[in-house]
Amino acid sequence: MTNVMIVEDQSMPRQLFELFVKSSDKYNLLFSIENAGMAEIYCMKHPIDLIIMDVLTAGGENGLDAAETIKKNYPHIKIIIVTSMPEFSYLDRARKIGVDSFWYKEDKRETILEIMDRTIAGENVYPDKAPELMLGNASSYDFTPTELEVLRELTSGDTNPEIARRMHLSAETVKKHIQHMLEKTGFKSRTMLAVEARESGLVIRNKQKEDE
Repeated sequence: MTNVMIVEDQSMPRQLFELFVKSSDKYNLLFSIENAGMAEIYCMKHPIDLIIMDVLTAGGENGLDAAETIKKNYPHIKIIIVTSMPEFSYLDRARKIGVDSFWYKEDKRETILEIMDRTIAGENVYPDKAPELMLGNASSYDFTPTELEVLRELTSGDTNPEIARRMHLSAETVKKHIQHMLEKTGFKSRTMLAVEARESGLVIRNKQKEDE
């Protein structure tokens, strides 16, 4: 029997995950919690084999941050990151920190139970890429990685020189990237670009992280 912990702050998906786990005779639901910041404490005290964890959880705690710590200290625990957000960097970071599998909640091709089965069997299950969305006239796939990084920083409301300092670029380079994105999307202002990007979930700044 595989012991499972669910880390999800939204009641509906958490209840669905609980139902899936309880519907299978392969899994035993040990805990279902809302805050990723508490996940490691449960791992310290209980024999958890598999964690299903959202990225954005209660208290602003980030599931990827928690997963990184757990994988370092408890590498035998398998982790499936789940999210409904199309933020492009989540996939890359999950791979880098050793997360076993990654599942988008809107993906209808496989259920979370099927992802669990494959993960416990030793597979690493990942989508090929983040979901596509439209930002104005542009597909999210139309932006370069650097443009997306600039776009994320733009949602802070900071000036080009402030963004440039954090990204180790020149202010002129930042300005050019923003201009290219305005041309692609058809938006008339950087404010509109930033607002639409933030509301779409294409780029999400970690509010817990202090700007250096």
